Amino acid sequence: MIRTILAVLFVVLFLIVSIPIQLVLFIIGKFNPMAKKKGSLAIVSWAFNVVIFISGIKRTVIGEENVPKDQAVLYVGNHRSIFDIVLAYPRVPNPTGFIAKKEILKVPLLNIWMIFMDCLFLDRSDIRKGLEMVLTAIDKVKNGISIFIYPEGTRNKTEAPLGEFHKGSFKIAQKSGCPIIPVVINHSDEIFEKHIPFIRGTKVTIEYCKPVILSDLSKEDQRNIDQYVKNIIEETYIKNQRG
Repeated sequence: MIRTILAVLFVVLFLIVSIPIQLVLFIIGKFNPMAKKKGSLAIVSWAFNVVIFISGIKRTVIGEENVPKDQAVLYVGNHRSIFDIVLAYPRVPNPTGFIAKKEILKVPLLNIWMIFMDCLFLDRSDIRKGLEMVLTAIDKVKNGISIFIYPEGTRNKTEAPLGEFHKGSFKIAQKSGCPIIPVVINHSDEIFEKHIPFIRGTKVTIEYCKPVILSDLSKEDQRNIDQYVKNIIEETYIKNQRG
């Protein structure tokens, strides 16, 4: 109970206190957009790390050396918890936007940070807007901004390792030519989802698998890239779940 209260209080206070910081970053962005992006990454990463500390979460990180530092990538992750973004975002080396559901745009102040962080918002009810979002994501990757996506589309609440992957999630890599980094998180649902509304200290594992380069794959694997990456994530998830 104490962890839950402290985490919620910190998030609320951070969002309120950060209003002038957002204003400063907005002004900086008029003259140096990349400085604004890097500043947002540093500040939000710090806030997420504080939430992780308050929540009593211990992270074991594997394979972080697999993430290229000199180019934009498409991170593809499994999704079991609202804490997945909190856990993963502080580890990204360069500005990175998440694909999120459009409803988050309704959350005051948080929505501004997400826009500053190059996040994109998916309207699942409008196919045309979904295609426009993918084109925007491709453009961001071509301009050096990595994208983090959960191809299951929503949190997996079943006992199965993964839900079905949406093939369209991979068009970002197919059209931009960027590497795909499979990201596998284990035990994140034990932080909150398995005992809502309480946060519990948990040991989680984050593993960054080796980059998937589309041009290095066979034609068949390129056509079925969703299943190819899903197999990597599923095998890694099962391995780390047992460990």
